[in-house]
Amino acid sequence: MRAALAWLASFRLRILFRSAFLLLGLAILTMAVYVLQEEKQRNYDNYQSGFVKTKEQISAKLRHPTGQLALLNPPGRAFQTTPLHPVLLPFSAIDFDDQTKVRNAVEMAGCLVQYKHYGSLCVAIGNNPWAGGFIYAAGTFASTTLVPHRIGDELLDSAHRLRVVVTLRGQTYRWIAPFEPLTSAGNPQREGTRGRLTGYVDIGSRNYKGARPVKEFRGWVWQGSQCLMAEQAGGGDCERQSFFSLRLPVEVLRDALFQREKPVWPPPDLDLIQVRVEALAPGDGAALFDSNADGAIAPFSLNDLRPLLLPGETLRIRKTTAASDTDLVRLAGSEGTEGEVSSPLLTRLIRYLPVERYEAPIELEDEIATPLGNFTVYFKGDARSVNKRLSAVATRLSWFVGAMLLAIGLAWLIIEIGIIRRIAQLTRRSNQLSRTAKTTNGLADFELADLRGSDELGILANCLNDLLRRVKEDAEREQIRAEQEKDMWHAVGHEIMSPLQSLMVLHGKADDPSHRYINRMQQAVRILYGSASPSEAFQSSTLAIQTVDINAFLRNVANNAACVDIAEVFFTDGPDSILVRADEYSLEDVVTHVLRNADRYRPPGTPITLTLTTSETTASVAIHNIGKPIPPDLIGKIFEYGISDQAEAAANGNRGQGLFVAKTYMAKMGGTITVHNVDDGVSFVLGLQRVMGS
Repeated sequence: MRAALAWLASFRLRILFRSAFLLLGLAILTMAVYVLQEEKQRNYDNYQSGFVKTKEQISAKLRHPTGQLALLNPPGRAFQTTPLHPVLLPFSAIDFDDQTKVRNAVEMAGCLVQYKHYGSLCVAIGNNPWAGGFIYAAGTFASTTLVPHRIGDELLDSAHRLRVVVTLRGQTYRWIAPFEPLTSAGNPQREGTRGRLTGYVDIGSRNYKGARPVKEFRGWVWQGSQCLMAEQAGGGDCERQSFFSLRLPVEVLRDALFQREKPVWPPPDLDLIQVRVEALAPGDGAALFDSNADGAIAPFSLNDLRPLLLPGETLRIRKTTAASDTDLVRLAGSEGTEGEVSSPLLTRLIRYLPVERYEAPIELEDEIATPLGNFTVYFKGDARSVNKRLSAVATRLSWFVGAMLLAIGLAWLIIEIGIIRRIAQLTRRSNQLSRTAKTTNGLADFELADLRGSDELGILANCLNDLLRRVKEDAEREQIRAEQEKDMWHAVGHEIMSPLQSLMVLHGKADDPSHRYINRMQQAVRILYGSASPSEAFQSSTLAIQTVDINAFLRNVANNAACVDIAEVFFTDGPDSILVRADEYSLEDVVTHVLRNADRYRPPGTPITLTLTTSETTASVAIHNIGKPIPPDLIGKIFEYGISDQAEAAANGNRGQGLFVAKTYMAKMGGTITVHNVDDGVSFVLGLQRVMGS
């Protein structure tokens, strides 16, 4: 686990850097999703309030006479605006003799069909069948001053006139109505011109000699006094707008009212009745106004409510008293996002964003009262349209979030390539160099030249490259020196071993004291022979562990100490033989090194005492000398190789390796060596393992 954590720690900075960019990207995405959710909630709340306003707006429109006219005349099968068909008015009849009343009725009902050049026409019937089976026609046309028809003139084409054609149920009714002014017309320049339109059956001829007016045909015309174009004012005869009102008697409709069966009103074939009205100037020229002319603009109908509906909303109108469940009209809002691109991914995401009360259906209804009965209006909203509109908007703005993410990605890529990649390469090469140094005890080939540069990281790589090159050069020089030292040890060992062999022959007897020291010298040479350095030689040496009588051993060392120029060494014999595990020659080297160290620091003439104490498992040898204590800063280092308190120790033959050899040999024999400052000097304690049963 610790190794895994250490491995992860080597990637900590890279993980931190990449995590920061990752979290930044996630933060932007989270912010975008949060904004989408907030917008969805806000749009849904606005949609609910807007849907209620739409319902109130449509209901108010339908309660107006214009809306009631549309309710009473729902759009049936598709047909063109012209030729005109009578519409059912929300009024029982029209007072066609009064210009003001007629104008107010047709304008308020909104039944006028607009034409070019100031033309308009409303063709309608009243909602009360007992007012008579009449068709009303009221409208406007533009002309110069109306030319009247003189009483007694048998030619009607010498005056302004209206020609009317009604076609229904296979029959056609034609009338021609010339303008006849009133005798008390007042001042035409200030009040305009007004008169009667006397209706005759149209025979298709100029001469109407002996023709009698149609009794039930009524018509009036009022021409204004103002010119339609300001530039024509004061320049002679100019065009003025004339308003006319007609009551057309249709026998087929009137006869249907007096049948025994209950009359059906309005007529079921109302949308099949065709009416054409033409305003003719004197002579046989083109008509001033023709209701069948192209470019006519139809009045308001229920289909005009469709633009008020948003996508997904539906409007149904049904007559309240109707026994069938057939809708009078059914409208659906057009798709407002046509032509707009929506991302399927964003649409799916917006659909799953939760908002309050989003799943509740939105259904409203209202009732509209008309003279022919009440109508129920059903409104149904679709909150899913919020998703569509929001998805289209989000798709248009998604490039902004994408641009931000792209900028973050580019910034990460630039830093990743320019910095992190170089850091990773430097780390990887450093780890490889570290592993190589541990396994081969040297520096392998390394190359940091490609990472050098003028920036901070390049300067660091340059410094490391120079430093490692210097270290490698020093290591190579040290290796050459070690090889040279090893060759020197080989030569020294070779030259020393031959005289030692001769001395061994001269002192070959075991009871000869010199025999023991010659063996120690040969062992020391064998240990050092072939090693690169003394410390490596001592650490790599192999000892022959055997059973040694520590009592006899110490007695022998004390007795022979004077032979190696160490006087005044005393040991008190123990009563019994005590066996320990040790290499006799190596143990003697250890004791000799400690004795030489004690001899060096004791005052002249003072003794060195050897004291043996035992326990069940160990035997401890205390070597004590009188003298100055070891300095505190040196007492923990005296067993290290090359440590000495004497300046130029190597020049005087003191290499600082005696205590290092002592500690090394004691460790190989399974023992210990420690040093303590006591009251009157220093005491070294050697700990050895006892042989069980001794």
